[in-house]
Amino acid sequence: MNDLVALLPLLAILALFWFMVVRPQQRRQKEVVRLQESIQVGQRVMMSSGIFGTVVSLTDDRARLEIAPGTQIDIARAAIAKVDEPLQQPGPDARDDA
Repeated sequence: MNDLVALLPLLAILALFWFMVVRPQQRRQKEVVRLQESIQVGQRVMMSSGIFGTVVSLTDDRARLEIAPGTQIDIARAAIAKVDEPLQQPGPDARDDA
């Protein structure tokens, strides 16, 4: 009985470690996988290296990005870190009063 009571603090520390470190990391990893699976041709993305580009084509594990007009590169799909929000285009009724 005393041995079981002595293990309780260790079990509490392990449970705390699980909830503070392991679970959040698993959640982040699932979000990254979901993001990489949802990428579509035409989206502007940022690679983990910080390079931005527009997705031209996709295969199972690779993507082709256009990083400048006429310049395309092949990358590992896993290197895509986030989808960049598209720039807002001014509407047809927007005018420059300056």
